[in-house]
Amino acid sequence: MAQFPDEDSDGSFERQEDAFRRVVGKEDDLPAIPGRYHLYVSLACPWAHRTLITRSLLGLQDVIGVSIADPVRDERGWAFREGPGHGPDEAEGFRFLAEAYLASDPSFDGRVTVPVLWDRLSKKIVNNSEDDICRMFQDAFAAPEAPNLFPAHLAAEQAALSQFLYEKVNNGVYQAGFATKQTTYEKAVLELFAALDELEARLTGSRYLLGEQPVESDWRLFCTLLRFNAVYHGHFKCNLRRIIDYPALHRLLVDLHGLPGIAETVNLDHIKRHYYVTHDDINPTRIVPVGPARIF
Repeated sequence: MAQFPDEDSDGSFERQEDAFRRVVGKEDDLPAIPGRYHLYVSLACPWAHRTLITRSLLGLQDVIGVSIADPVRDERGWAFREGPGHGPDEAEGFRFLAEAYLASDPSFDGRVTVPVLWDRLSKKIVNNSEDDICRMFQDAFAAPEAPNLFPAHLAAEQAALSQFLYEKVNNGVYQAGFATKQTTYEKAVLELFAALDELEARLTGSRYLLGEQPVESDWRLFCTLLRFNAVYHGHFKCNLRRIIDYPALHRLLVDLHGLPGIAETVNLDHIKRHYYVTHDDINPTRIVPVGPARIF
């Protein structure tokens, strides 16, 4: 199956809808029991990375297990094999994440994506939406003293901001990178940088997006900023400016990366090898750049 098979006639990239959307702690047969659920991620994927960051921030390392996929995908999809920064799946012994999808729905014929929250009791996928998984980690598993990434008094503002970040930045880089027509690409790039300009202005007067404490929206932005100079600037042709050219956005990137438990979730080797090797329609030589010399 192609990496991203769905394209409109105008050359726009369309992201696949998440297929599994059950919620731990809100359904009777899915109680929040430590050790029952397992997280499957790629360190390269920004969507999966956000769930791994949330797991770390909320102190759930001993509550939710994790398996890390090989960053290089082939036609068989995400694989679990020995390598630098990743290894075999010790939870279920899957060789490929596709096995989890087919065990959960034998008729599934979509693209196998990360992250995945797996139920070790029922042997089925609970959820493959990063938004849902992050919220479940907070609502169902986090201790009362854990950071609150979804403060109630900011709920409406945060929801609107997170939607803006998804449409214009998180998915915006993909809209540019996977566009197949010049006009579609140019429109996506201009919208992306208009959004980055707006976020730069917002952060000039605030340490974080919604005040003096980081919330989940900040981590949405972080996962794109982290990959920007190394991947999106060149590989996805998002090259009007670099993040280092935005003082406030760069400050946010450095600030968030320096918080406890975050650096351990970052693997630039996985990030670069995934994008430059896997996306051979964009980079047919599969040469992985040595740089950039500076990310932070």
